[in-house]
Formats: sequence, C-alpha cells, structure tokens
Amino acid sequence: VQLVESGGGLVQAGGSLRLSCAASGSDFHIYSMGWHRQAPGKQRELVAVFFANGEIEYADSVKGRFTISRDDAKNMVYLQMTNLRPEDTARYICNQGGVRLGSWGQGTQVTVSS
Repeated sequence: VQLVESGGGLVQAGGSLRLSCAASGSDFHIYSMGWHRQAPGKQRELVAVFFANGEIEYADSVKGRFTISRDDAKNMVYLQMTNLRPEDTARYICNQGGVRLGSWGQGTQVTVSS
C-alpha cells in the first residue's frame, strides 16, 4: 500500500487548508483511514480517524475546526482544516489500517503563521 499526501503549505492563522491522501491497493473501503500529525520535538498524535463502519473521531484540539472525509470510490481521504492556529503547525501524515499494523504516508507539512 502506498499513501501519498498533498495539500500542505504555509497559511496565516485563521486560514484554511484541505489535505488529501491517495491510497493505492484494493479493498480501501474496509480500512480505517486517519490523519496524524507530528511537530518537531513532539510525539505523533491522532488528529482524526474515519472508521470503515462510518464512525469518526477527532482530537479534542481540532473538534469543530477540522473535518475528515473519505471517498471510497476514489481511494481518497481528506482533511478540511479551518480556523488554523499556530499550534496546528506539524507534518500531517495519513494512516490506513490503524496505528499498530497499518500503513503510513510520508506526510505533508502544514505551517501556520501568527
């Protein structure tokens, strides 16, 4: 499985970005798809996950500002980020299939200036 993220960049506080993750392979619809992030000197943390059964979870820090979605027909998962804050600055990494046994992309950098 290959996961390729795109859509990161530099944005001012209060701005918006939409991240995309394209997955190769088959049976995309049976996997959970998640976005994690890692800032320099910090541990990787879950941002949002879209389970195969339709359930969605968000980190408390992004609730109400970020929205995860998926398009199983296109093998894509998205993260719409609004009202971005400087503390959202991190490398955003796509995950398929969970943290322990899943696959990871290389990530896309998001930098939010104050």
